[in-house]
Amino acid sequence: MLGICRGRRKFLAASLTVLFVPAITWIYLFAGSFEDGKPVSLSPLESQPHSPRYTASSQRERESLEVRMREVEEENRVLRKQLSLAQSRGPAHHRGNHSKTYSMEEGTGDSESLRAGIVAGNSSECGQQPAVEKCETIHVAIVCAGYNASRDVVTLVKSVLFHRRNPLHFHLIADAIAKQILATLFQTWMVPAVRIDFYDADELKSEVSWIPNKHYSGIYGLMKLVLTKTLPSNLERVIVLDTDITFATDIAELWAVFHKFKGQQVLGLVENQSDWYLGNLWKNHRPWPALGRGYNTGVILLLLDKLRKMKWEQMWRLTAERELMSMLSTSLADQDIFNAVIKQNPFLVYQLPCFWNVQLSDHTRSEQCYRDVSDLKVIHWNSPKKLRVKNKHVEFFRNLYLTFLEYDGNLLRRELFGCPSEADVNSENLQKQLSELDEDDLCYEFRRERFTVHRTHLYFLHYEYEPASDNTDVTLVAQLSMDRLQMLEAICKHWEGPISLALYLSDAEAQQFLRYAQGSEVLMSRHNVGYHIVYKEGQFYPVNLLRNVAMKHISTPYMFLSDIDFLPMYGLYEYLRKSVIQLDLANTKKALIVPAFETLRYRLSFPKSKAELLSMLDMGTLFTFRYHVWTKGHAPTNFAKWRTATTPYRVEWEADFEPYVVVRKDCPEYDRRFVGFGWNKVAHIMELDAQEYEFTVLPNAYMIHMPHAPSFDITKFRSNKQYRICLKTLKEEFQQDMSRHYGFAALKYLTAENNS
Repeated sequence: MLGICRGRRKFLAASLTVLFVPAITWIYLFAGSFEDGKPVSLSPLESQPHSPRYTASSQRERESLEVRMREVEEENRVLRKQLSLAQSRGPAHHRGNHSKTYSMEEGTGDSESLRAGIVAGNSSECGQQPAVEKCETIHVAIVCAGYNASRDVVTLVKSVLFHRRNPLHFHLIADAIAKQILATLFQTWMVPAVRIDFYDADELKSEVSWIPNKHYSGIYGLMKLVLTKTLPSNLERVIVLDTDITFATDIAELWAVFHKFKGQQVLGLVENQSDWYLGNLWKNHRPWPALGRGYNTGVILLLLDKLRKMKWEQMWRLTAERELMSMLSTSLADQDIFNAVIKQNPFLVYQLPCFWNVQLSDHTRSEQCYRDVSDLKVIHWNSPKKLRVKNKHVEFFRNLYLTFLEYDGNLLRRELFGCPSEADVNSENLQKQLSELDEDDLCYEFRRERFTVHRTHLYFLHYEYEPASDNTDVTLVAQLSMDRLQMLEAICKHWEGPISLALYLSDAEAQQFLRYAQGSEVLMSRHNVGYHIVYKEGQFYPVNLLRNVAMKHISTPYMFLSDIDFLPMYGLYEYLRKSVIQLDLANTKKALIVPAFETLRYRLSFPKSKAELLSMLDMGTLFTFRYHVWTKGHAPTNFAKWRTATTPYRVEWEADFEPYVVVRKDCPEYDRRFVGFGWNKVAHIMELDAQEYEFTVLPNAYMIHMPHAPSFDITKFRSNKQYRICLKTLKEEFQQDMSRHYGFAALKYLTAENNS
């Protein structure tokens, strides 16, 4: 900034020199032409050598002055040339300053006022303050509906958070799906100085459903028209963004442009960068009316208070009704109607520089919006092709987008120092809980993990479920990390019912999973699988948190609590539904046990019946699960009895019992204190027993564990003595908590023999 001011001073000095040096010169010459109050002629024709006043000295003086005058004129000519060059460079320098001084942003809403603004800016920018105060809240409105749009919003928000230096208030017009996903995401993201408000998009459908729309955004693509009614009446201005936007600068720079609106300007828009509204894309192409190329509504600055006073609702409705009589439907949703209104009322719009909405659809003029990377401010993927769009610099734009797509969102939990933030009850409770922990405790990290809030994105992919008419449906519940991803297709082939999965992934791994799933015919053919991403944080695998997330978001009355490395027998889904009715699970506290087996072979001819499984057991191809390393875990299932059983039979709880069970959806959650390897399922089964669940073994059900490399957590358990000590401590504390909570009936857990 100091260099800019020095350059401006040089510019002003040059201007003053050009203006004042000639004047001083002429004053000096004119004064020197008088002797005794009479003028002395400088013309050689008028000089009289015979004049008594004419002397040799005066002649030399005059010649000297004439030489000096020519020198001054030459200096003036050089200065004028320098000034001309400085003026031609001036606007470019001025544009270059916009990223540093928000209030001097270039706009093209009024060319005369723009030129005046440039002059004013050149003379006063050195002392000008930014138009956006440090702690001023910036309001952003986004319309979002469905699963895919919810993913897109996250990338947009990441790009905004990465650059921002101001508090943000997001106004999300969302359907029920998007609200569920995004409410959970922001609640678990816990970003300081960010507020989220939701507005029911389904309630707004009646406002715009009368408008036929051919655009792929559907009815939700028209809802930006009703923001003046939807958003709070005391909200004066808002930035409206499409979900396919990526920011490459601080959004405060765009917010500052509101200060440049004049007169009746109430809409800030960038010119459309395609030829769509020129009507020459194909024969008989007939777009909606627009001013010139029209305007793109991917980025809009709305002065809500003035729009309301202008009766915006009435204005756009009348325009839409009139145009629909001949156009019949919109092709570009709200954009067509905005442009039709502007065509009639051009004074409403303030034209933003095109770098505020670089539109990357096919055959656009977007390349004219930037000359260098530093010019980029907002990228708009406004083609249905999205990242596959044709553009000369698409690789650069794609890499920029992917940077935010895979960026660790946990790093965006940055405090805005010096700005007071609203009290967050969840955040305050978390800080209180953490402050009560002893950081010198050798098991501090284990205890801390229990209170860690993991960012969670529910229903990462499209999900559909139709409830069963007989109310007996069962959801398979499991959790996994990236190294178990290959199990998904096999499980989907073995289990045709609904599935709820919690995946523990980083942001980059989540995108790898997305590409994997979208490339799998098996996974894409299944819409009744709910994928819930729990983002990585901390050093432990939060196995029980993952199970709780998957359990919480099932749509059926019953659930089968499994693990990702088990394949259920073919037909288990239908068998469990029948067992639910047979054993009256709806009215009794039962946990139905599915006996677990394992193979050491990576390629297994999966048994198609109990008889075939028993034959493989006898041949040593299969084994009862963990019989050789952890017999207690499944011994109470009584496999000897199961071999010949034809009806369900009851078994009693024993220490370290951890079977895989089918229960009602209202069963207790898993205890979060257990992370990584050890006691995570044992503790849950113990609590089911404390709540007097009856354990019943199903005689014709089975599941088989498939071999895989040891997990990182079991390796830590085996190699780290402190890990084992902390696990034992947590186990003892859990048993004590059980006794306090369930009283005399739970005393047996204190004395039960438990092995880690």
